Amino acid sequence: MRGRKRSFFEKLTGSVSLPEEIEENFPETQEDSWINSAPEEGELNVDVYQNQNDIVIKTMVAGVKPEDLDVSISRDMVTIKGKRENERTIADDDYFHRELYWGSFSRTVVLPQEIDVDSAEAIEKHGLLIIKLPKLDKNRQTRLKVRGN
Repeated sequence: MRGRKRSFFEKLTGSVSLPEEIEENFPETQEDSWINSAPEEGELNVDVYQNQNDIVIKTMVAGVKPEDLDVSISRDMVTIKGKRENERTIADDDYFHRELYWGSFSRTVVLPQEIDVDSAEAIEKHGLLIIKLPKLDKNRQTRLKVRGN
């Protein structure tokens, strides 16, 4: 496996393909068939950083329409899901080289601190998804006025 270049999906997920000789010597058993029956799903690469007020997540979603992205957030976690559709106009035999990932993808990021879910925003620009998550300030205090009946 040393001289073979890893595919984009293998780099993206950290998986490796077995050489054909190994697969021939160790055929799939019925118990192993569930592994290959599930559709493959790619994992997004993300940058997560903070500034004074926000936690920011950036990821590349080129080729995906904003309406085809599903971003779910809670106070301590963000999940990004989507699907990149391939135009099936080219026969598999006509490809010389294939590295682009097509299909479903997702990524869940556990946040380092709680965020304000209601003030969060997501922006897609030129294939870059930027999610801004305002931090909750647990030390912030306010005075509450007491009303009489």
